[in-house]
Amino acid sequence: MIKELITPCLILDQDIFESNINKIKNITSERKLIFRPHLKTAKSKEIAKISSKEFGHRAMVSTIEEIEQLQNCGIKDFLYSVAIIPSKFNRLANLISNKCQITVAIDNAKVAHLLVAFCKERKVEIPAVIELDLDGHRSGVKTTNQEKLLEIGSILHEASLLRGVMSHAGESYALSDKLSLQNCAENEAEKTLDAANTLINQGMNLELVTIGSTPTVISGKNFEGITELRAGVFMFFDLVQAGVGICNKNEIALSVLTSVISVNKEIEALIIDAGWMALSRDRGTSSQAIDYGYGQVCDIDGTIIQDLLVTSAQQEHGIIQMKKGSPNQLPEFIPGDLLRILPNHACATAAAHNKYHVVSKQNKEIKVWNRFGGW
Repeated sequence: MIKELITPCLILDQDIFESNINKIKNITSERKLIFRPHLKTAKSKEIAKISSKEFGHRAMVSTIEEIEQLQNCGIKDFLYSVAIIPSKFNRLANLISNKCQITVAIDNAKVAHLLVAFCKERKVEIPAVIELDLDGHRSGVKTTNQEKLLEIGSILHEASLLRGVMSHAGESYALSDKLSLQNCAENEAEKTLDAANTLINQGMNLELVTIGSTPTVISGKNFEGITELRAGVFMFFDLVQAGVGICNKNEIALSVLTSVISVNKEIEALIIDAGWMALSRDRGTSSQAIDYGYGQVCDIDGTIIQDLLVTSAQQEHGIIQMKKGSPNQLPEFIPGDLLRILPNHACATAAAHNKYHVVSKQNKEIKVWNRFGGW
């Protein structure tokens, strides 16, 4: 029973989780596109097995640890999303087999040369996609920089290591209306196709033209020419995604179970045992229309308590108060009462925990799915 769990701990609502997976399955099936789930948030063998059953043998990851942990969970085709550096070549090479294909991301000609030389020396094949930068917010090659794009492409193509191009519409997380999200998705697809055609027109073969973020996969209408869509946080959703307008709060599958440990009448606050070590310091909703502080408060069953937020987070203490300006009064809770906190950013909150406590209306027994960390 949930009342017997030691707090703080991570709760995964299996009914919502499965509904979210079906939502993406329906979207990608309608568009008749291959889908590659991103497992960076999940970091769980149980979830990887579910993913492979629902979406096939491909996945995207953000750490080599994820490949090491998940390679025997039905996943055979890994796309490592972080721009590769030479110090990681050997570790990747040791994982490659007929049951584990790894594709890396490259945005630098020197690294491309070094990868080619390494593969020749080790007699292994580590194909690569060229990472594209659509919005200037992190790594990748600008799609307008054809010279750099062709340079990297030629190096990889001549060694038969060029697999395709990859982009991520990170700017989608700053949007909040349907039309802007649709335009962002179209821009993501259009710019990525432009880059792909630059390479194709020079005689280079591309297997992958892969794009994706949860907001653009859900919002996009036209993906003609794209071979693969990717998304990750859709399995769980979070308050940031709700702020973007991609989900409703009742579609958030993750929450942190916490106990009230004190009541401070002077500041009209409940003190809980979930601080930033359990919730994370992520304040992703602070720039959105609705700021949820460090998380939206729910009752023990996951029902949202309107305007009740975690307004401050210390290492092991959270402060719960009513949202400023709310007409509602602080609910009457006493030490020992249990509450659930919806996360701002599912990835950051999940990273604080080593297991999911999986609850379902269909099953009174709470299952445990282990998580792993590391890089």
